Amino acid sequence: MCDAISPVAARTRVWVLKHPSEVEHGKNSARLLPLILDTARIFVGESEADFAALRQQLEVENLAPVLVYPADEGEEFSPSSTGGQPDSRVLLLLDGTWRKALKMYHLNPWLHGLPKLSFTPDTPSAYRIRKASRSDSLSTLEAAACALECLEPELDTGPMLQCFDAMISRRLEAMPEAVRQRYLADSESETDR
Repeated sequence: MCDAISPVAARTRVWVLKHPSEVEHGKNSARLLPLILDTARIFVGESEADFAALRQQLEVENLAPVLVYPADEGEEFSPSSTGGQPDSRVLLLLDGTWRKALKMYHLNPWLHGLPKLSFTPDTPSAYRIRKASRSDSLSTLEAAACALECLEPELDTGPMLQCFDAMISRRLEAMPEAVRQRYLADSESETDR
């Protein structure tokens, strides 16, 4: 993957709260983020105690966390209506299936009071090698790119998505032909809908 990685100089920090079951998952997109963004970090855990060091760092450094998560009315984050410059802002992303991310959210009440950045993707996910139950699902890397575009409109996130595409292509190439054809057929049928 080294030849597909081009650094992106985001000012906003991107911290991923990764569910433990995603750590060894070969198709996990979040593992690419620290290779592309020098502001990216990954914290593995599920419960509030697992993220104690992360919470302490937010407090000690006086950082302004924003959770990338579906928002209810009044919870939405707006870059223009809140303090926190990009250098002190931290995007928090939950990395796992929707079910695991929801469980992490419920196990971490400290996340509930954070401003939430939510968006509807302009295009469907390009994550052809993993299935999602929701049509608006994005990989963690895609969600990070969309969130950064919201917060830093001048930032070119193209290299992030190109690296993601390269990971997918390489995964598909490594699959046995019959399996690869199934994934390709599934992604074509989803595009037709």
